[in-house]
Amino acid sequence: MEHIPQVFWLIPIASVCALGMAWYFFKSMIKAEEGTPRMREIAEYVRRGAMAYLKQQYKVVLIVFIILAAVFAIMAYGFNAQNAWVPFAFLTGGFFSGLAGFFGMKTATYASARTANAARKGLNDGLKIAFRSGAVMGLVVVGLGLLDIALWFIVLTWFYSDKMTASEMLITITTTMLTFGMGASTQALFARVGGGIYTKAADVGADLVGKVEANIPEDDPRNPATIADNVGDNVGDVAGMGADLYESYCGSILSTAALGATAFAASAGDMQLRAVIAPMLIAAVGVFLSLFGIFLVRTKEGATMKDLLHALGLGTNTAALLIAAASFVILYLLGLENWLGVSFSVIAGLTAGVVIGQATEYYTSQSYRPTKDISEASQTGAATVIIKGIGTGMISTCIPVLSISAAIMLSYLCANGFDMSMSAVSIQHGLYGIGISAVGMLSTLGITLATDAYGPIADNAGGNAEMSELGEEVRHRTDALDALGNTTAATGKGFAIGSAALTALALLASYIEEIKIAMARVGEQMTNVAGETIDATKATIPDFMNFFQVNLMNPKVLVGAFIGAMAAFLFCGLTMGAVGRAAGKMVAEVRRQFREIRGILEGTGTPDYGRCVEISTQSAQHEMIIPSLLAIIIPVVVGIVLGVAGVLGLLVGGLAAGFTLAVFMSNAGGAWDNAKKHVEEGNFGGKGSDCHKATVVGDTVGDPFKDTSGPSLNILIKLMSMVSIVMAGLTVACL
Repeated sequence: MEHIPQVFWLIPIASVCALGMAWYFFKSMIKAEEGTPRMREIAEYVRRGAMAYLKQQYKVVLIVFIILAAVFAIMAYGFNAQNAWVPFAFLTGGFFSGLAGFFGMKTATYASARTANAARKGLNDGLKIAFRSGAVMGLVVVGLGLLDIALWFIVLTWFYSDKMTASEMLITITTTMLTFGMGASTQALFARVGGGIYTKAADVGADLVGKVEANIPEDDPRNPATIADNVGDNVGDVAGMGADLYESYCGSILSTAALGATAFAASAGDMQLRAVIAPMLIAAVGVFLSLFGIFLVRTKEGATMKDLLHALGLGTNTAALLIAAASFVILYLLGLENWLGVSFSVIAGLTAGVVIGQATEYYTSQSYRPTKDISEASQTGAATVIIKGIGTGMISTCIPVLSISAAIMLSYLCANGFDMSMSAVSIQHGLYGIGISAVGMLSTLGITLATDAYGPIADNAGGNAEMSELGEEVRHRTDALDALGNTTAATGKGFAIGSAALTALALLASYIEEIKIAMARVGEQMTNVAGETIDATKATIPDFMNFFQVNLMNPKVLVGAFIGAMAAFLFCGLTMGAVGRAAGKMVAEVRRQFREIRGILEGTGTPDYGRCVEISTQSAQHEMIIPSLLAIIIPVVVGIVLGVAGVLGLLVGGLAAGFTLAVFMSNAGGAWDNAKKHVEEGNFGGKGSDCHKATVVGDTVGDPFKDTSGPSLNILIKLMSMVSIVMAGLTVACL
């Protein structure tokens, strides 16, 4: 293993530490008391429903994976249109992505009752259990991600070390590793879409019939859809989010490594190797700093919402500041060319992540004016709540879009020494900067994902407290934790979408490299910008842009961009429609039970919770297939019909429309949810008032916005990029 430097071994060590600490937090949580027999009974209902759903989902996904792996194997071994390692890389990516979601959800279903029980003692006790249980998800994601990357790098280095030059080997290894991102993206999309449909079908049904029609509180045990709602929080917001960010995390590291292998291929010494392992090392150091941040999170009894936000902000912001400083040290010690400029590229990504998080908090927290204004609009009915929420969501896109735009420009220019010449070397170094800025944004994922996974744990804790009738004081504490979770979940979604935008942009450049390898595999030649006929392996990015006529006057590029933008809206329409149909079935079932089962509303009858869980499960399994498969089919068809120029247009159009639409939907949904919470705190008439019912309707509209369609879009834009990369050989064969 002489091709692997000593410092590389920090990466598997960091992954083992992350997984070890995840295990420690899990065991610490399990030792806590689960509470009264009623609390344990409710928690068991939720656990059983969540695991039953996940088992069904994995059966469907397994069939899809077997079919796709067989297609890749035929392409690789039958037509030489694919790297022979791709079928295996695809399967491992999907396996680890699913495993991350499974471990996170298992932890969450055990943590909710323990969080509610801890809240009986005090707010800090509840926060500590919920947050450290959420940290299990964050640490499992980064631990499994780095482990997968390290293992593949070691295996492929061993396999290729005596078959080609060191430079060729690194380019081959990084582009091969990049393809396991398609497996992770495919698994993540099924998890996100399926989980989102499941949870929102139950949530909408529970709210519309329970709160609005029957006038009973949220999570009331008399509501038949309550257990399904709590199950859905876990399968959508924990398992789905874990699989999603696992893919973003690995995708950003691997796309940057692939760009580094190309950008520094002509550099002297082992500079190319240093550029390849730099993003991996930044991520590895980020694991240790995330752990430090996790231990900083605590609060005082009687804390306000701003106090709770400050407690979480202390941990996440401290970790972000430390990784910013550490990046300079890592890149300096590596001796990377223009290490100072590349370090500032990392800072650009980190800063954009922090700005997006703060902007999301401002537009979705009930502590600030935009959400309070939505609550105030409830005085004139549900229609004005919806209008105000849509307007707020649209306005909220400005800061994230401008932040990402600034991060793209700054990271590009810092990495290439502010060279605006658009030469081949300048472009490649600039693109490497964009990739490493995405790594910077995700480097502290261990703690940022903890703040996101904390949300559904706190939500379930509130449900358990309500159903177990723990008393007003305990419910007040769990409500505070839950409201904080709504804001952190919205912040986490904004963070995930921002990182997806930077990662997808880096994947655009990786797509060109994969096209280059596919053309070299079939012996294709091309004309460079000077009009000379050259081998594809010697072509630069400007050569490819010229050869494939990738410019705004080429109708193939424009048509691809329109299709990409349309794909984002089509995907949202399909998933929103799926939630609507599933919720309609749930509403009918809850009404039927209220009508036919005697004594439910009086508290003397027992609802049929299992039937509602069954409806959500069946609806999610059926409805998730078409939207998920479309994300795979569209890039393949565009590649065959419109070629490389059309695919690049598709990816740009999908990225621009998908990113903006995802921010809008996630923020609007989060604002509606917290506007309802603001009213429930006693403002504008409080619970049961007309204003409360109006905000419940707004929250119901926002549910699929923020938990199904919105967060699924960031997977869509990455999956289309990954599919394009994996199918590059087929696109070249159709030229």
